Amino acid sequence: MILHGFWRSSATYRVRIALALKGLAADYRPVNITAGGQQQFSADYLRLNPEGRVPALEVDGQVLAQSWAILEWLEEAYPQPALLPADAFGRARVRSLAQLVVADIQPLQNLGPTNYLSAELGATPDQVAAWLKHWINRGMAAFEAQLARDAATGQFCHSDSPTLADACLVPQCYSARRFGVGVEQFPNIARIEAACQALPAFAAAVPERQPDAVL
Repeated sequence: MILHGFWRSSATYRVRIALALKGLAADYRPVNITAGGQQQFSADYLRLNPEGRVPALEVDGQVLAQSWAILEWLEEAYPQPALLPADAFGRARVRSLAQLVVADIQPLQNLGPTNYLSAELGATPDQVAAWLKHWINRGMAAFEAQLARDAATGQFCHSDSPTLADACLVPQCYSARRFGVGVEQFPNIARIEAACQALPAFAAAVPERQPDAVL
């Protein structure tokens, strides 16, 4: 397997976590998506992933794009250790929590929307920062409320072993801090993040530990 990604990309981060939880190794190929690189728009990368986003996972001559599709594929192709619960309701709950991050929060903090706000709509840096804080706070408050409401919440997002929901939550906590949103205001999220970070798989996936990290 070859994982094309960027050290600080939350979508790449969640795939790194899932790979590590399943004990899988992938050859890492950095893609610099910052303004100084924009390698995601290079001809070579667009041939690999026409969407021009990270991550992309090459497997046996095929390419998987979109982090959630990659996570689902990993669960199907390598079912143990399981990152989805055994029961249908539990699987739906984990997917619901994960999608709150993947589909609702993270897209609004991506470089594409924020660059459009500033370059095309003339938003100031303070206005972009306010946009980011608004949507991150709103989404994480909803995530926290679901954790607090549901008896299925345990040491982790669902019961007492990590799932795909945790693999999505931890990178979002990292991004929240980057954009000035304190995670400590969400007690269940903060507690679960700490439990995750104590596990070797999560620790190994931390952005600053990646070969392309800029510290």
